[in-house]
Amino acid sequence: MKKAKSAIVGVVILFAVWVMLTDTSQQEMLLGGATALLIVFLFREKLAVLGDIKLNPKSLIYMFVYLFVFSWELLKSNIDVAFRVVSPRLPINPGIVKVRTTLKSPLGRAFLANSITLTPGTLTVEMKGEFFYIHWIDVTSDNIEDATKEIVSNFEKYLEIIFG
Repeated sequence: MKKAKSAIVGVVILFAVWVMLTDTSQQEMLLGGATALLIVFLFREKLAVLGDIKLNPKSLIYMFVYLFVFSWELLKSNIDVAFRVVSPRLPINPGIVKVRTTLKSPLGRAFLANSITLTPGTLTVEMKGEFFYIHWIDVTSDNIEDATKEIVSNFEKYLEIIFG
């Protein structure tokens, strides 16, 4: 069942990317569908990780909301880092902090790590079990719970619904 689900998700994702990159003529749609099916067939063992994505109305809504949450966090952190660059008086206290995640899915953890890394001012350095080690441009707390709340919690509550 998980293999079938991951294959369906793979075809949908690949076909969606195809549609975004080409026109919507019938010939392009047929070629895109055939290409997506061929790629999923050839790489079906590697796509098993896509079976972690939950496909229900709530998770689909959370996927959409997550795009806005991530965009908002990205905007806030870009502004913060830009102000730190322009104004040398703003404090910079870099360091590596340890945070905890409750995500069980490998794909969910990868999404979380990439979301943290794509947000300016933070960089996921290492993942060990339930702990992530994050380089943070301005460490405000080295307490695991406080750092987790500040860095991880905004993303994790949505990724938990999407990936479990």
